[in-house]
Amino acid sequence: MSDPYHHALSSVKKWGGEVDDYLPIHEWFDESKAWVPDYRHRAFRHHAEGIAECIRKFGRTTLIRPAAVSADPYARKPIPTRWIAEQHVQEDLRGRIPNAKDWFSQWTTSELWMNRPVRLAKEFEDEGIDTEGNRLSLAEKEEYQT
Repeated sequence: MSDPYHHALSSVKKWGGEVDDYLPIHEWFDESKAWVPDYRHRAFRHHAEGIAECIRKFGRTTLIRPAAVSADPYARKPIPTRWIAEQHVQEDLRGRIPNAKDWFSQWTTSELWMNRPVRLAKEFEDEGIDTEGNRLSLAEKEEYQT
């Protein structure tokens, strides 16, 4: 699978309804293609934690149009959002649902800028500002620096 539309077609085949019933979930999983336009985009949401995030975002169930023609054009049947999310991840990852650690443990390089934040507290101390943002008196500043 490579496109949210094709994932949605697969969902329709599995649970009924229409492509538009599933498309928002599948598009959400693949939004990260805009950030990293290759397979690595999956590290952002294609894991157990991403599935949990999807459920928080879209709710426990997703309402789909029933396959049978109903007298009520607004009739919907609930499908667990987890099923749809798991389907997306499994289709992209050959049946596997990793956790986020599985993805990130594969990153073996580290650049200095990734691991050395600026010490903001030290900068504020030099400016005479305490950790709550209050300006220090000269005596307090001297005491703070010792």
